[in-house]
Amino acid sequence: MKAVSSLAVVLAIVALGYAGGQSASLRPVLGSVIPYAAIALFLIGLSWRVVRWTLTPVPFRIPTTCGQQSSLPWIKRAKLENPATTIGVIGRMVLEILLFRSLFRNTGAELRQGPRLVFGEEKWLWLGALAFHWSFLIVFLRHLRFFMEPVPGFVVLIQSVDGFLQVSTPVVYLTGVLALAALTYLLWRRLANPQVRYISLFTDYFALFLLLGLVISGLLMRYFTKTDVVAVKQLGIGLLTLSPVVPTTVTPLFFVHLMLLSALLVYFPFSKLVHMPGVFLSPTRNLANTNRMKRHVNPWDYPVKVHTYQEWEEEFRDRIVAAGLPLDKG
Repeated sequence: MKAVSSLAVVLAIVALGYAGGQSASLRPVLGSVIPYAAIALFLIGLSWRVVRWTLTPVPFRIPTTCGQQSSLPWIKRAKLENPATTIGVIGRMVLEILLFRSLFRNTGAELRQGPRLVFGEEKWLWLGALAFHWSFLIVFLRHLRFFMEPVPGFVVLIQSVDGFLQVSTPVVYLTGVLALAALTYLLWRRLANPQVRYISLFTDYFALFLLLGLVISGLLMRYFTKTDVVAVKQLGIGLLTLSPVVPTTVTPLFFVHLMLLSALLVYFPFSKLVHMPGVFLSPTRNLANTNRMKRHVNPWDYPVKVHTYQEWEEEFRDRIVAAGLPLDKG
């Protein structure tokens, strides 16, 4: 039911975009008002989340690491697994951000006949997540050509590399196909695996269906329907320069794509998808493990009256002696 209800919401967004794209009076709303509102909510929501994270105090070093940390000089330590220096933390963060290192090390559990609990690697999950994120990033960079004139050289280079395997006209971009395949696998895994399906929420399915709808509508516009690319670029540059000109020559499918993108922008800051900036601010990732090298005192501690063992022993000395127990102080 969670998957069906989330799919229904996404289909409602698609229907709204398609119906609005067929109405001359609603096209300006879908082409300018809703995108501006979505961008505003995206920027406000993302700023709010980041500010909240930066203002959250972290009194202790709580890095999530493994491997031998810096302790005795004759024990070899893991400089990337358990870094104690800033350089080591940067190396670990680079591997985490670019290659999803912690997900690569992830393991899955399966209950087999016996019953017997078996642990195994989850490399397909790592590969699917890596393929989707990198493909989506490249697709995003390629779309910058709709907002800039002249088109920057790095965007042209990305387009040429992404479409080097020209098997048809228009050129097939590998990242678009790869993003669709990766999202399909991630959705199939969430539906087919009973354990993952049990812990899945409405929001998990909604994000996947929303991204799938965005990718599928983009692929349909590029390879199966005719889209006025010049008009689309005119709208993109108009939105960027605060002088939008809503095209009248594009098909309703373009407004479906734009509605899904606007919904993603609105949903992004308030969902799990906001882990993109969050990984940079996570104290379990960005802190060096110096717990054995330095003493970390909780700044929230306040003076309290304590009763030391020596004071306790002095208070109950007679009873301790009568019981025949040893004393630290004779």
